[in-house]
Amino acid sequence: MPTGEKLARKNAYMAKLTGLVEDCTLALIVEVDHVGSKQMQSIRGALRGDATVLMGKNTMIRTALRKRIDVLNAEDASGESSTGHQAVLDNVNGNMGYIFCHNGGAMQKVRDVLTEFVVPAAAKAGVVAPKDVILPMGPTNLEPSQTNFFQAMNIPTKIVKGAIEVTQDFKVVVQGERVVLSAQALLTKLGIRPFEYGMKVRQVYQDKCVFDAAVLDIDDNVLVQKFMTGVSHVAAFGREIGIPTEAGLPHMICSAFKNIVATVADLDVDLSGTKELAEIVAILKDPEALAKMKAAAAAGPASGGAAGASGGAAAPAAAAAVEEEEDDMEFDLFD
Repeated sequence: MPTGEKLARKNAYMAKLTGLVEDCTLALIVEVDHVGSKQMQSIRGALRGDATVLMGKNTMIRTALRKRIDVLNAEDASGESSTGHQAVLDNVNGNMGYIFCHNGGAMQKVRDVLTEFVVPAAAKAGVVAPKDVILPMGPTNLEPSQTNFFQAMNIPTKIVKGAIEVTQDFKVVVQGERVVLSAQALLTKLGIRPFEYGMKVRQVYQDKCVFDAAVLDIDDNVLVQKFMTGVSHVAAFGREIGIPTEAGLPHMICSAFKNIVATVADLDVDLSGTKELAEIVAILKDPEALAKMKAAAAAGPASGGAAGASGGAAAPAAAAAVEEEEDDMEFDLFD
């Protein structure tokens, strides 16, 4: 059992961890695979004052959180006060750490800093490749005596002007698979450092809940798209069951207009009082009418002066309106 100075350091670490979990409502849970000490130091310095980077052994993190949960549960029988600690405890696994944000605006800065401090790295045998590595076709500037590196991986080559040249693109490393020793040797010979390593945001802790980091990439366009999809579902559902809704009102008006057109299309009635209806009925009786209107609209601006220009500007608008109405007539939400 640790005693003296070592025990004091452990207790101080545990108190710091539990205090940050309780005081900071927003934190990022990050993966730190292959992150060096200098890279870690640079990130700490860039975030100083805005966020606190805290690393530690998983066993110590679990111990600190469990002890704090027991204390809080003893003070509050409902267990509500320990929900945040429990959420963090349930996601302690792997080579990970925490970045506690001291204010809401610091999260974007943290993400920018993590993107900035990414360092290139060579491929090492036994390491799981984070991405595919493709050796491009072309010269390699290696001497013919080193063809055995390419032959070991069955890479097609030829000798051109005293140098080895790859005759076609070849995938040296496959994403998700471990790098083999021959691939490491070849990429080292070619001076290729294909991988980049840095802190990677895995999860987000906010308001006593932990969720996936993909939520951070949702922007206004995604939210608007999802909202409009919901509106279309509400409109379709309301139209299907026959209950009028604000979302389905445009479809109801369009459907009513189509029914009116269908009713009067074959009747010999005076439609002079309804210009839009008269134009659509005329197009239905003469399918070439729309093409004539388009041709007249296109010829109008070229044949007139100032008056012709104004008339030409009105004609395309009228033709577009008629075309849009014609398209609406062919649309039925539940056909």
